[in-house]
Parts: sequence; C-alpha cells; structure tokens
Amino acid sequence: QVQLVESGGGLVEAEGSLRLSCAASGSIGAITIMAWHRQAPGKQRELVAMFTSGVSTNYADSVKGRFTISRDNAKNTMYLQMNSLKPEDTGVYYCYANGRLHSAYGPPFDSWGQGTQVTVSS
Repeated sequence: QVQLVESGGGLVEAEGSLRLSCAASGSIGAITIMAWHRQAPGKQRELVAMFTSGVSTNYADSVKGRFTISRDNAKNTMYLQMNSLKPEDTGVYYCYANGRLHSAYGPPFDSWGQGTQVTVSS
C-alpha cells in the first residue's frame, strides 16, 4: 500500500505563511491524482488544491492567488505553499493520492494522510 505523511502545520498569525509537505512511500507504480484537502471544525472536508494528470492544477476559489501546490516527483513529495493566510484557512489539512501500485498497470490505490493542523490567528 501507499502511506502519506503530512508535515509543516502549525500556528501562524493572519497574513503569515506556512509550507506543508506530503511524503508518499510504499509500492508506488504511478500516481494519478495528488491533492490537498482541509476540514475546518464543524465543516465538511473540502478540496484545496490538486494535481491531475501529473501537471494540471486546480485550486479552490477561496485560495487562488494565495496557495501554490507543487511536487517533487523524484522524492514522491507534494507541497502546499500557503501565503496571506486568513483565520478561515484554519483546519486540518489532509494529503490525498490515488494511482497504481507497483507499475503503471498495477492494482489501484487510494490513500489519505493522517492530517496536519493549521491554525491562523487574527
């Protein structure tokens, strides 16, 4: 299987910045989608940013222009650079990935990380 481990969360003041990392390990054959989601207290989990088909990116309207998703394929690591943070960005940020195990034609996998807390104070 594939394990995802997030890091980089913490407490930051409004207008500050944080950089999250998501390291993927295991029998990775190919990754189709890698994404960041977040869940604020009392709210449903929502998509923040994602890679599709390797290079295309999508962002939630609420983070466009402030957040940047990137990845290092050699390290199987994805990043989320978050600038101009707002209190409403507070939540647990989760890494998600799906793809194929062992090779580009192996069985599918679908994995979530354990989450990292981001708290933005006003």
